[in-house]
Amino acid sequence: MVIQRWQSVLLLLAVVLMCIFCATPLATYSADASPESLSAVYVKDAPVLLTVSILVAALLFISIFLYKNLKRQMTVTLLSIVLIVATMVTGFFVVYNSYPGADFVVFGGIALLVVTLILALGAYRLMRSDLRKLRSYDRLR
Repeated sequence: MVIQRWQSVLLLLAVVLMCIFCATPLATYSADASPESLSAVYVKDAPVLLTVSILVAALLFISIFLYKNLKRQMTVTLLSIVLIVATMVTGFFVVYNSYPGADFVVFGGIALLVVTLILALGAYRLMRSDLRKLRSYDRLR
């Protein structure tokens, strides 16, 4: 299998990062003030967040194979982008409400979500560019 389109590469990287996001800690919290009781909050601790994250990864993966129907691929990618933003908001509220005083892990979950969002937006931009190019070729015929 040869991946010939850059948006497919970006979508594949986004899928990998979403899978890694499901295994990394979102935040750390301490039940009391001692550093020995420091524990991590994972995505699996919030079933809603885990479900949305798996759904985003699945949609991004499906989007890779929709290259024959560019409009549908763009729609699925746009839906994935919206769900990535929903994952960010949901993760913030889950950690903020369930674990008061928790500190977010910046280079863990937050950075992975931001990079995934940037990759998905880049893939969408490349798809839109391909669509404009195809429309210009159709005008020339």
